[in-house]
Amino acid sequence: MVTKDKSTTNTRKFKHLSSFERGKISAWLKDKKSIRCIAAKLGRSPSTISREIKRGTTTQMRSDLTTYEEYFPETGQAVYERNRSHCGAKSKLALVEDFLKYAEEKILIDNWSPDIAVGTFRSGLKRQDSKTVCTKTLYNYIDKGLLKVRNIDLNLKTRLKPKRRKVRQNKRIMGQSIENRPEEVEKRNTFGHWEIDTIEGKRSNDSAILTLTERKTRQELLFLVDLRDSQSVAKALFKLNETYGEKFSKVFKTITADNGSEFSELESTLKQWGSDVYFTHPYSAWERGTNERHNGMLRRFIPKGKAIKGLPSGTIERVQNWLNNLPRKILGYRAPEECFYEELSQIAQIA
Repeated sequence: MVTKDKSTTNTRKFKHLSSFERGKISAWLKDKKSIRCIAAKLGRSPSTISREIKRGTTTQMRSDLTTYEEYFPETGQAVYERNRSHCGAKSKLALVEDFLKYAEEKILIDNWSPDIAVGTFRSGLKRQDSKTVCTKTLYNYIDKGLLKVRNIDLNLKTRLKPKRRKVRQNKRIMGQSIENRPEEVEKRNTFGHWEIDTIEGKRSNDSAILTLTERKTRQELLFLVDLRDSQSVAKALFKLNETYGEKFSKVFKTITADNGSEFSELESTLKQWGSDVYFTHPYSAWERGTNERHNGMLRRFIPKGKAIKGLPSGTIERVQNWLNNLPRKILGYRAPEECFYEELSQIAQIA
């Protein structure tokens, strides 16, 4: 029984003429062979041989200044190679010059990623008629050195390896476990669920930065605290409560923290204002992935080991504004601050 090949891909039955075959064509033409005869000898179509002869034929001049036509295999090969060099997709560099200038400015000056530059350029109403390239092509341009941007200018161009979950039992959980956190928090469909952490500078005798990240809008709040302890954290939260007043429990429905000693009084502090607190498993920073990601972005401005004490308040405010006004792909290339204030306006209308 003969089985039929079910493949839908047709096998190519042709191939380009080689330089050796062109030499044979030249020899047979000198022997006065016809085009059909040459085609039969090479197993080619007569039209293929005819086109090749036309490509490789040039006008020659005799000593008596009369001219004649003759086929040269070298000429045919040269024309073939020139034509092949023009094949393939053409570069879009000249067509996307406006976009490339925009991307260079945003990446080098505003510290944007290539993807954000592509997404915001495409979503800009004033640029609907302008042409652009996809994110992968932009990265290719950078790799080839076609832009002022270099790979060293990109803040992150590595794919991080996912961490394996390790739950250790030698550190106690200070309150409700993240396992009891409502499912709506995980889905990020509702507003008001935050993650909290502290960033340290030098290991001793230094201030710290308290970071809060809203899971749905990616809004970031930064507070410069004197020490990395529970009293300093509580002091910052009291200031936050003064800002939002009676709406605090609607803006801060839940806060997820790790088991650092600075959060030992977090549950008792927030309970009086109607907010719930959940703690991640010990040594499981990825359970606060959004906050950790933002901490990494913050480190671009305040590297590890750099003293935080003495930093001007304007520096912290500038970094916070940069984070909250950076368009995000996951938000449809909108800025976190824009999404955050939309949520606050809805809370105000309900109240």
